[in-house]
Amino acid sequence: MWCHRLLHLQSRLQNLLRRGVPCWAFQQPNFKSLFPLAIHWHHTASESLKCAWQQHEDHFELHYASTVMRFDYVWLRDHCRSASCYNSKTHQRSLDTASVDLCIKPKTIRLDETTLFFTWPDGHVTKYDLDWLLRNSYEGQKQKVIQPRILWNAEIYQRAQVPSVDFQSFLETNEGLKNFLQNFLLYGIAFVENVPPTQEHTEKLAERISLIRETIYGRMWYFTSDFSRGDTAYTKLALDRHTDTTYFQEPCGIQVFHCLKHEGTGGRTLLVDGFYAAEQVLQKAPEEFELLTKVPLKHEYVENVGECRNHMIGVGPVLNIYPWNKELYLIRYNNYDRAVINTVPYDVVHRWYTAHRTLTVELRRPENEFWVKLKPGRVLFIDNWRVLHGRESFTGYRQLCGCYLTRDDVLNTARLLGLQA
Repeated sequence: MWCHRLLHLQSRLQNLLRRGVPCWAFQQPNFKSLFPLAIHWHHTASESLKCAWQQHEDHFELHYASTVMRFDYVWLRDHCRSASCYNSKTHQRSLDTASVDLCIKPKTIRLDETTLFFTWPDGHVTKYDLDWLLRNSYEGQKQKVIQPRILWNAEIYQRAQVPSVDFQSFLETNEGLKNFLQNFLLYGIAFVENVPPTQEHTEKLAERISLIRETIYGRMWYFTSDFSRGDTAYTKLALDRHTDTTYFQEPCGIQVFHCLKHEGTGGRTLLVDGFYAAEQVLQKAPEEFELLTKVPLKHEYVENVGECRNHMIGVGPVLNIYPWNKELYLIRYNNYDRAVINTVPYDVVHRWYTAHRTLTVELRRPENEFWVKLKPGRVLFIDNWRVLHGRESFTGYRQLCGCYLTRDDVLNTARLLGLQA
């Protein structure tokens, strides 16, 4: 009888926790009367802090700042920031994680103001600030966005009137560079004006924020419509919206375009926010969005032109998300380079085609298309993990230069300037 009573009480408690009952509710007399022996919570002396914790057999549970957090004891020992466990100068762990007992449990736990102290069986003491635990808990990370951004279609972007940055300000001031990077991180595209129309000045511009990524196309690429490479980009034909280097295991992060000369007509550049289109799919057909995040595809680049011999293969889903908060961070969309679909069982293929069609419809909506005419002096930076680009066909002689940048270095530059990236 008593065993059934305990099971009933445990079930009621779990239901309340799932419903997000605030930690102060556990202090109320009527609540405590429901669970006379089932639970023992520890509370802070300060009512304003509203913090409670409990030591379970296999984990530590903390209620703080309206968040219920659960920590494995090995995790708590592994992340100790004491001098013997962590080098605060190099920001590197000194503790050998493999030496931690996987069945470790703290001997004592106490809370002093806003700091938790864990004393381990060997006498070592680990201390954590409550806010640090909140920021670094799984539950806290689920509520965060890694990179803030503004999703856009053509009207939203034009209405925002995002300013370009002047070449000299970009090169010579941190303020100009920071403004540029802030726009780039938010929208996935950004422009620099008044750049001398040469490959050398374009290269200097790129090196201000990143190392240039050398690829099969070289370090800085310079091309006209001479079909010198086995790629449709080296023609005068129109190009549908796509992301570049989907056939790399890690697609290039940022692309730089500078039109040095165009004697002819047409050739406007098309830009589409792939994350905006993907968000529409998520809202309208969430099961199709999920399928696009799970089905792995091959993209392939086979080249046999002149002295260029390449066979590249990249594998990954169309949409890539962080598993803990479902935040989209990369879209791999290129119908030109998609290889034979042989990584998907027959009973999934048709559903994938349906999901791919739904995304394609969103990407091709006229209201999502932002068209811009590239001209000498105006350099365009594109987040190749987010924004698709294309172009209309053109006539005459058109000369472009550009490069790919390493994503890590661009984000590093942004962080050093105080931006979230």
